[in-house]
Amino acid sequence: MKVYAYYRVSTDMQIDSGAGLASQEDICNAWCLRNNTHITRSFVEKAISGAAPLDKRPALFQAITCLEKGDVLLVSRLDRLSRDIYGGIVIDEAVAHQEGRVISAAGEGTDSDDPASKMIRDIIRVVAGFERSITQFRIKAALAAKKARGERVGPIPFGYQLGKDRKLYPSPEEQIYVEQMIEYRKQGLSMTQVAEKMNEKGVLSRLGKPWSKNSLFTALKYTEHGTQHLTRRKWS
Repeated sequence: MKVYAYYRVSTDMQIDSGAGLASQEDICNAWCLRNNTHITRSFVEKAISGAAPLDKRPALFQAITCLEKGDVLLVSRLDRLSRDIYGGIVIDEAVAHQEGRVISAAGEGTDSDDPASKMIRDIIRVVAGFERSITQFRIKAALAAKKARGERVGPIPFGYQLGKDRKLYPSPEEQIYVEQMIEYRKQGLSMTQVAEKMNEKGVLSRLGKPWSKNSLFTALKYTEHGTQHLTRRKWS
């Protein structure tokens, strides 16, 4: 029997801190010690939602394809596999097709396939889906409240900065480059050519990366005078 561990974190905060992954690894390693076995290989998924389908989870898909008869796909908790009951069923069927089995280090009804254990797994997935829905509802409500107060919701576009009142204000330094972009467009340069000009100047986009026509389009669409230079005919 081989044991393949799968770890998933869904937020950048978990990724940066390492707490989410470290905790899952500790729990899975403890399970291996209790069962006198070891992890053959680990698979990690970062910034992936538990509601994402299997075809959007390359690490999980690879872990499942590694399974052979009698092998184990080990997780710290079932919600690391899926926070959606239907997605969980699909994953269970994929694992069963490989003649392997899913084991949760927390138990959660994965020690057996009797009707009671299956019911426990289904209940856990329903609860995980409910928790995810509650979280989404709270986030939407918080964003709606911020928007109602006139506060910025979403990323800060290039050329602007966030004030103490959480509203957007022009950034004098970046507005100089925005005006240059608009001037290049007035001269007839394509979006790709303008991006190349900005990259030659060593100016980075809001994400700290070289400019592309897509990032340039995003930057200019927030400007009062830049939008008139973004017709599809010229966007090349």
